[in-house]
Amino acid sequence: MPSSKFEPNDDIFDFVIKKANGLKGIVDSSLEIIPNQCIQPKEQRLDKSQIDNQESIPTIDLSNFNDLNVEKSIQEAASKWGFFQIINHGIPIKVLEDLKEAGHKFFELPAEEKVKYYKENAGVDESVLLYWSAIGDKDEKVLEWRDSIKHGCNPENDSNLWPPQTRNQALEYQKWAKPLAKKLLEVLLKGLNVNEIDESLELLLMGTMAININYYPPCPNPSITIGCRRHCDVSCITLLLQDDTGGLYVRGTKGDNWIHVNPIKGALAVNIGDSLQIMSNDRYKSIEHCVAVDSSRARISVPLFVNPSLDSVIGPFPQMLKDGEMPVYKQVLFSDYWDYFFSKRPSGKASLDFAKI
Repeated sequence: MPSSKFEPNDDIFDFVIKKANGLKGIVDSSLEIIPNQCIQPKEQRLDKSQIDNQESIPTIDLSNFNDLNVEKSIQEAASKWGFFQIINHGIPIKVLEDLKEAGHKFFELPAEEKVKYYKENAGVDESVLLYWSAIGDKDEKVLEWRDSIKHGCNPENDSNLWPPQTRNQALEYQKWAKPLAKKLLEVLLKGLNVNEIDESLELLLMGTMAININYYPPCPNPSITIGCRRHCDVSCITLLLQDDTGGLYVRGTKGDNWIHVNPIKGALAVNIGDSLQIMSNDRYKSIEHCVAVDSSRARISVPLFVNPSLDSVIGPFPQMLKDGEMPVYKQVLFSDYWDYFFSKRPSGKASLDFAKI
């Protein structure tokens, strides 16, 4: 049976990852000193002097989704910020609250239950299901202060393999969120003069999807750790549900500043990923973001990653180039970009160089 209490001489990676105690297991052991393997290099920590309280990302009311002004606001936010929040998006508050509560229930399970979903024990493809605790770089062996579980939303529907604590809530959320994501993509593509999402384009834009539930335990010394290092997403777009703890920061327009994404009850944050930046030929921006942790409260966040199918070829839309605009990116197989992205992560925006001409 996995250990339930971490001792200073224990192998932290064995305790946290293989025995599935997670970072939560470290916290539950009442350690007052952060283990060395959780202390981030200074360049990966959030520099509080760079937090800009004068800027904020837009919040867009989708009550009148088809209004041209709403569409323009979405397109402008994607171009200038790469990040925005949406309210009155149509997903019931109960669906969102139930999903967050389900996340707490899963991560509060004893390790002997969670270990069943660790990829080496689950016996399933990690595109379907994957429980892990966050490692930044494989060679550095530095743990981010986060536990996560991935629910792969495959067309084959392998949801029977998902944990019972999260299965129904994730499926219900997926039912509401997928059409919302498609509608957002339709609006964004309209801004690129791509006026219809047919079946082949739908595979390109949202051929693979995954719902991750992230759990950030309270941290005794948040200033020397990080919940999630600065990174961009590989997706076309990401829809993020966060609780009211706060801690999500995105790059501001000045380039070296960070903006806090203040939680709004019932809202979803939306960000552009690398894939849509490539397809838009840099019209839309994939923006760095990171997550700080709290000293007293656990945080739950639920990103829905809307990705191309792995066998799709991504590159600038022809509509972007028809008036003589030069392509910034070549055509690349998404699975190749995916592999490169995750071999380099976290690397900010550096992965885009792989696709550049």
